[in-house]
Amino acid sequence: MTKGKIAALLLVVPALIAGGAMYYLQVYGYYTELEPQIGYQVATPDGGTARLDIADFRGIDSDSSPLRYRACFAITGSLPPMVEYADPTPLNAPGWFDCFSAETIGEDLETGAARAVLVESNTRYGFDHVMALYPDGRAYVWPQINHCGEKVFDGQPAPDDCPPPPPG
Repeated sequence: MTKGKIAALLLVVPALIAGGAMYYLQVYGYYTELEPQIGYQVATPDGGTARLDIADFRGIDSDSSPLRYRACFAITGSLPPMVEYADPTPLNAPGWFDCFSAETIGEDLETGAARAVLVESNTRYGFDHVMALYPDGRAYVWPQINHCGEKVFDGQPAPDDCPPPPPG
C-alpha cells in the first residue's frame, strides 16, 4: 500500500466514523422515550388548565433542545373548552417515531380535518406546546416558537405582552 493510500484512509475512515456518530446522535441519541401517561393538561380560555383523559400515549423529548418534544395519543373523555392556536406549524419528528407525521398533520390543519389548540404557553421561554386535535379523538403535540421567542432569540427586546426573558 502506498503512502498516499494510507494517508487517504487515515482521513476518510475517521471522517466516516464521525459522520456516522453525528447522524446517530441527531436522529436517535439525544431522544428519550417518555413514560406512558393517562392524563394531559391543556390551557383553557379562562387562563387555567384542564385535564384530558388519554390512552395510547407515545412521546419523545430531549434535554438538548426545546424543539424535540413530540407526543401522540387518543383522548378518551370529554373535551373541555380549549384555546385555539393561530398559525400552527407542526415540526418533523425523527423517522423512527412513526406515530407523528408533521406533513399529514399540517395538511389536516390547513384543510380543517384537525384543529390546533394551545396546550401550554412558554413551556420553555419562547416556546408553546401545540396540539392538533381530530374529531375522532386522536391528538398530536409539538413545540412551536411563539412571538416572544421569535423576537428575543432574534436579538430584539421582548414584546410588551411577553414575560421577561430569562437571564443570559
